[in-house]
Amino acid sequence: MLDFMSVDAQVVARLASDMDRQGYAVLENALSSEQLETARSEILGEAASRGNEYFAVHGIEAMEGTILGSLCATSTFRQLLADLYEKTVGQPPPMEERIFPVIRCLQGHSGLKESHFYHFDATAVTALAPVFIPDQGEHCGDLIMFPNLRKVRRSALVNIIEKAVLHNNLSKKICAFGVRRGWLSPIRIKLKPGNLYLFWGYRSLHCNDQCDPDKLRATGLYHFGNPHRESFLARKLLGSNKRKANLDEDGLRPVS
Repeated sequence: MLDFMSVDAQVVARLASDMDRQGYAVLENALSSEQLETARSEILGEAASRGNEYFAVHGIEAMEGTILGSLCATSTFRQLLADLYEKTVGQPPPMEERIFPVIRCLQGHSGLKESHFYHFDATAVTALAPVFIPDQGEHCGDLIMFPNLRKVRRSALVNIIEKAVLHNNLSKKICAFGVRRGWLSPIRIKLKPGNLYLFWGYRSLHCNDQCDPDKLRATGLYHFGNPHRESFLARKLLGSNKRKANLDEDGLRPVS
């Protein structure tokens, strides 16, 4: 796995500059070929047990013992994300802030329903680790993005209102229709398995393109740094994915 100890202040500054300038940054070969093969074997086993249809795995506890989970548990990886968080928010994250990891696997016809959902993330920094990406066919699950459309909001209420306007089925359909007709021009990122892609998830409206039903697209996602962590309104009105997975606001299973 990539030696994050080598990601010094100069590298962090370069990554942040790339994310500001072009919308994303890349750390090449974050996973070795052996680690990538192990991650693929783990994904294939999980996919087979789910009938080769769409599935997602949320939280570090559910990913414990996996290659993608081990990246999340690396303290130097957290430091990298914390340094990037400070670059865009202007202050360091709270010490208790955790990485929230997700595995998403698009396959079969159910995977088609999980595409073109344009959204802003709740967290400032998003890292994406592709494991399986189709390289043939009309639709390969590209990352589609309108980078850095907004700043980190001081007010949680402003963030909630913006997400309410954009994170509904009508808005998503209008945005997807505008992209298909060429009226809107997002950037389209071809993903390479083994690399790590970083972007300002909070600031960038983004989604994945659909994946042909007979193909497999699997990625690890790492969300870090909620600027509105202390907001009662944000806790109550946002974070639906964690609630659906029966996780608390830190992405952990509640203690019974």
